[in-house]
Amino acid sequence: MNLTNQFLIAMPALADPNFARTVTYLCAHTDEGAMGIVINRPLDLNVADVLDHMEIKNINPSIEAMQVMQGGPVQKERGFVLHAPLGQWDSVLKVSAEIGVATSRDILTAVAEGRGPDRTLVALGYAGWDAGQLEREVSENAWLCGPADSGIIFDAPYEERWNRAARLLGIDPDRLAGEAGHA
Repeated sequence: MNLTNQFLIAMPALADPNFARTVTYLCAHTDEGAMGIVINRPLDLNVADVLDHMEIKNINPSIEAMQVMQGGPVQKERGFVLHAPLGQWDSVLKVSAEIGVATSRDILTAVAEGRGPDRTLVALGYAGWDAGQLEREVSENAWLCGPADSGIIFDAPYEERWNRAARLLGIDPDRLAGEAGHA
């Protein structure tokens, strides 16, 4: 099972406060573990604040309204930029033919100057799983897995992303039970 470039949709019974009602975009999933970015937990911080903190001059007015996401509980002080198209950045992980995740300063400088990727989502921190941990959590019905959609990642209102991701699977999230049975 390789869930790279998939959504993890938290089931209603998932009580962990880091992940309750979240949608996580999986950037990497190997035998050694998994890494993803939560895409629907906005912080009380916008990208302009981050640029100011990093002493990057911002001349891009569209950044003022772009909120930063709480990407997950691991390395909360580290920044990650989900973006499309891929582009040529100093440190980027190609997730799909369309989407990458960058961790280098140059992509933020480009965004501040209005020459960055067409679509971006900036997050602090990430979600990580050790080898076998995510597979176990999926088998325990903590998560629904399904195809990722760039429209949900970059364009959907934050508060609608969980519902929209579930609906991609043909699931009405209002009908999800907190527990599942196994045959």
